[in-house]
Amino acid sequence: MTLPLSDRAQAMPASPIRKLAPYADQAKKEGVTVYHLNIGQPDVPSPQQFWDAIKNINLSVLEYSNSAGIAELREKAAADYRRQGIEVTADQVLITTAGSESLSIALSVICNAGDEVIIPEPLYANYIGFAAGTGIKVVPIPTYIESGFALPPSEEFERRITERTRAIVICNPGNPTGTTYSREQLDELLAIARKHDLYVIADEVYREFCYDGIRPVSVLQLENSDQNVIMVDSVSKKFSLCGARIGFFVTRNSDLMGPAIRFAQARLSSPTLEMMGVMAAYDTPASYFDELRAEYTKRRDLLISRLRAIPGVVCPDIQGAFYAMVRLPIDDSDKFCQWMLESFRHKNSTVMMAPGTGFYATPGSGKCEVRIAYVLNTEKIGLAMDCLEIALQQYPGRTNA
Repeated sequence: MTLPLSDRAQAMPASPIRKLAPYADQAKKEGVTVYHLNIGQPDVPSPQQFWDAIKNINLSVLEYSNSAGIAELREKAAADYRRQGIEVTADQVLITTAGSESLSIALSVICNAGDEVIIPEPLYANYIGFAAGTGIKVVPIPTYIESGFALPPSEEFERRITERTRAIVICNPGNPTGTTYSREQLDELLAIARKHDLYVIADEVYREFCYDGIRPVSVLQLENSDQNVIMVDSVSKKFSLCGARIGFFVTRNSDLMGPAIRFAQARLSSPTLEMMGVMAAYDTPASYFDELRAEYTKRRDLLISRLRAIPGVVCPDIQGAFYAMVRLPIDDSDKFCQWMLESFRHKNSTVMMAPGTGFYATPGSGKCEVRIAYVLNTEKIGLAMDCLEIALQQYPGRTNA
């Protein structure tokens, strides 16, 4: 007899970023080199300040911390935001267990089951999972590779607003597209939110990754953003600390912070040891981020040039983050990515990518797209592109460009 599962459990999608891991693991067991371009795991070293702090912690008991986060870390985070022109105080910053919890708390605070959030797609795959876990409906608004996944006009957002709409969710700079929104575009979104009494939830974890002289604009830098805006942030990419699981829920709306802290109390506290290390990471010199952007610019430029040289491949411009959402001449991205791991070998190597279908809430979308994370050094990116170029020549499901 099979016992029933909840509707939420059945609605929870598999991660397109991780679901092919068993095939990659099997390939590695066979001695195959797998170039991981599927996941946004930076390979640059975490700041030495973090490691020094962790090594020098002298505690006899590792205790719970305050549910809102260690006060000194909240102060340091707020001071860092102010240096970037984002005017917030420590009591407007809640420390969360990664940016994932920050977004989940935001949705839980403002939405009831059955409510709706509008999200441009392709979107970060876990947004779909967070919504499913809280009984919220994602209303996708399509963007297109031909226009570089540009934000749609205001009318397209307003056309999708119903009495159940509670928020517009964006990722800026974008995962999975690398698209970066301008102040004018953000102003338009906030105007829509204010007109219809909605929230704008902005995932800004890739703020440090903007290229070509583009300066990122936070939603909290917009005029009249006090009541309608929640910013989600994390140290995962900023400090190359994905495993630390420290994030931030930031808002100037005091009505939101109280219930957000109550949700945080339900999980007691974020990781104490990691918070202590992150406090020290905020002393990282600015040169760390200058070198980071320079390195990722080289990787981006190499990836774009190699992809655009492959017949049938479409790669848009990339202004931020470290992802490319790419169209390939293939019949099915899920089949292709699995085939790469199971059946394709070039010089005993292959490439792991994330199928594009998992980054869409609209069924059937993304079937000829993949997300590529350029988180490897340029030598490995070059070797991975060698594999991809030859694989596209051999793939049985190749289509005409």
